[in-house]
Amino acid sequence: MRRVLTVGLVIAALTLAAFAWATRTQPLAESQFEALVGDADRGEHVFWAAGCASCHSADGARGDDRLVLAGGRRFDSEFGTFLAPNISTDPEHGIGAWTLAQFGNAMLRGVSPQGEHYYPAFPYTSYVRVELQDVADLKAYMDTLPASERPNEAHELAFPFNIRRTVGVWKRLFMNDAYIVTGELSEQQQRGRYLAEALAHCGECHTPRNALGGLDASRWLAGAPNPSGRGSIPNITPAKLTWSEREIAGYLASGFTPSFDSVGGSMTAVVDSLGRLPAEDLAAIAAYLKAVAPSD
Repeated sequence: MRRVLTVGLVIAALTLAAFAWATRTQPLAESQFEALVGDADRGEHVFWAAGCASCHSADGARGDDRLVLAGGRRFDSEFGTFLAPNISTDPEHGIGAWTLAQFGNAMLRGVSPQGEHYYPAFPYTSYVRVELQDVADLKAYMDTLPASERPNEAHELAFPFNIRRTVGVWKRLFMNDAYIVTGELSEQQQRGRYLAEALAHCGECHTPRNALGGLDASRWLAGAPNPSGRGSIPNITPAKLTWSEREIAGYLASGFTPSFDSVGGSMTAVVDSLGRLPAEDLAAIAAYLKAVAPSD
């Protein structure tokens, strides 16, 4: 009996050790950020490309109110409801006290300053491809934005999704920094790929997911059910999006389709952000979308 108990304890210890190893965080070293100096002017461009205001400003915010990143928006999913956090410059309720390394690890690795995993409702699975200099520039710009004292609220998740540690296993399965669209791309298409696959994280909404919530890269941008359960998000591969590059760029700039219909739903905030980018970036996104493999 003693031998059986000993073996059982050893197995339990090994199981716990394996779980701890598989679910650990893997942040970037602080040394990778030490030489970086952010440029706030460039960071404003990154801010709008990355769509930060689309999730972290108040629902329905317009104009300068979109720069108050107080959080609070609710995002329903089959796993529960996620609430966007305060990422304003407030040092207590926001991220005003964060270092560049802490900010970078949140964006690129989904790791909090406390060493915990963020849930992938935060699109770090796309931001993982963002260049370090763009991260530094983004923080420099965000450091100039207003502070908000709005307290953060906990996500509303049922068991087992409320066990944050298990996100480490999810990351091992579904998070990597490789681009989806590869092959011979023009310089313009490469720029569009960086914007669409990294900063603007288009795939996070427009690509279907598997049962565990990982993106199905084999159907990249082929459309997906709306996580809220209401309607669907369209296929934007050439199989369904038949607009010309000029028409796509025009839509991203103005919110008007070639038939003069107007953007609606959550895409309204996306266009409000992307429409602030220079015309050459919108043209690059359009060129990239034409290079994506058609998928029905």
